[in-house]
Amino acid sequence: MTAEEFNRCVDLYSDSIYRFALKMLKNTDLAMDNVQDCFERLWVKHREVDFAKAKSYLFTSAYHAAIDSIRKEKRKLEYAGEAFFETSTSNGYSDAKEIVDKAIEKLPEIQKSVLLLRDYEGYSYEEIGEITGLNESQVKVYIYRARLFLKEQLVSIDNLI
Repeated sequence: MTAEEFNRCVDLYSDSIYRFALKMLKNTDLAMDNVQDCFERLWVKHREVDFAKAKSYLFTSAYHAAIDSIRKEKRKLEYAGEAFFETSTSNGYSDAKEIVDKAIEKLPEIQKSVLLLRDYEGYSYEEIGEITGLNESQVKVYIYRARLFLKEQLVSIDNLI
């Protein structure tokens, strides 16, 4: 990959990678760091990565970096004696997007990431498999389970009140 192609990758994919990282990490600073790290890794391997495969490489890097960040934050919180996921009940009105986001946060990491790649970023099952290292049938199963969980969460009377 040439320097021009690398710059084109930055123009084409930086926003998508940032949105993906932000959805996974829920922290703008971590998401920006994630994007920066992904492009740094791409530049280090720019001679080995073909321009046609750059998008897949970048999203794979973003996925792995986000998982690493989540695990690191989880260890920090456990070390500090706090719970990683907080559950709270609200008796007031909640926006639909807010309810969906809360339900997505309850998903296991792998289900959350494949669901975000499929429904928010529009990747095919095959592309998601390449990014996450899963086979296509595993990707379909995780997406199905995630959607089933979300359906149960969203029709729960506790979430609607």
